[in-house]
Amino acid sequence: MAEPVELGETMRRAKRRLEEAGIDSAEIDARLIVEHVTGTTRLDLIARPDQLVAGPHVEEIEAALARRAGREPVHRILGTREFYGLPMRISVGTLEPRPDTEVLVDAMLAVAGEGALRILDLGTGTGAILVALLAELPQASGVAVDVSDDALETAAANADLNGVADRFRTVKSDWFAGVAGEFDVIVSNPPYIATRDIADLDLDVRGFDPPAALDGGPDGLDCYRTIATGAGAHLTSAGSIGVEIGHDQKDAVTAIFESAGFAYQAARKDLGGNDRVLIFRRRG
Repeated sequence: MAEPVELGETMRRAKRRLEEAGIDSAEIDARLIVEHVTGTTRLDLIARPDQLVAGPHVEEIEAALARRAGREPVHRILGTREFYGLPMRISVGTLEPRPDTEVLVDAMLAVAGEGALRILDLGTGTGAILVALLAELPQASGVAVDVSDDALETAAANADLNGVADRFRTVKSDWFAGVAGEFDVIVSNPPYIATRDIADLDLDVRGFDPPAALDGGPDGLDCYRTIATGAGAHLTSAGSIGVEIGHDQKDAVTAIFESAGFAYQAARKDLGGNDRVLIFRRRG
């Protein structure tokens, strides 16, 4: 068993280990790992840098650092990531929720209205989008759809973790295949990377995010075609549908939805100024 090490020295070693591995976010990731394992905070590091980190914790930190040095994303190592101010568990079968997707939540809250709304989240993954919407809309209820059992289990756990489980239901379905009824809001962050481009993604993404959550087909647009084709049977007359898109897909995705009978309603940009979310409604 490893010998106990002072907290300050543990933090310095962790940062150095990740810097040597070429991790750009070495300082932040080292702190996240050490704080997660030890249950300490930045205040502890300042006030009591000489407190000892027990041997088992030293070993756990070293194992986590080895994983991060191998380019596994830090939040996958921790098993959780914050999304829209809420803790979200991550699993092998789910895409890691990212800050840009919070734009989709903001956009749908702006158009959804209030009251007993019904929300459908297609390809829910961690359930982050639907959980965040239900947390902000206390009278709404939602259905989370995915083909992955692992994703549905993770989504249900996140709904429970964030206190919305009583208004959150999961359905195993290939897009709309197993979905019944109409919804006031339909949301999706579908796979939208062209198959040929996946090999060019950073190792942190292509090596650890599930391929099915990334691959949008030959041109990256297959899932939008499926959603646009099926949404008409499940969207209320006054409802809205919002989708996350790749930075260069606005025109193509708009054309797909318009050809399926939807009217462009709004677009939202992400934190980097790129087109990230499109919102549509029924034409007429």
